[in-house]
Amino acid sequence: MKRGYEVRITKQALKDIKALSPKLKKKLKSILLEVLSNSPYEGKKLLGELAGNYSIRLTLQDRVVYSVAEEKKIVYIKRARTHYGK
Repeated sequence: MKRGYEVRITKQALKDIKALSPKLKKKLKSILLEVLSNSPYEGKKLLGELAGNYSIRLTLQDRVVYSVAEEKKIVYIKRARTHYGK
């Protein structure tokens, strides 16, 4: 199955990912390959400081924060941890 969107990871998100447990890394990979690369608008549209970005749940507290460059068909992963107080 061909994926519609390329997924790119920022330096900050890469730092976040390195801090995740192996189980969460596996879950994140699944989200990136199965959800965001096919249907990036399934995430929640964010408001305020994060307007223009989307988030999708990784755990109860942690989210993947990303933006979509529709014209280029690229999803940019910006954060892969909590955005509550950190």
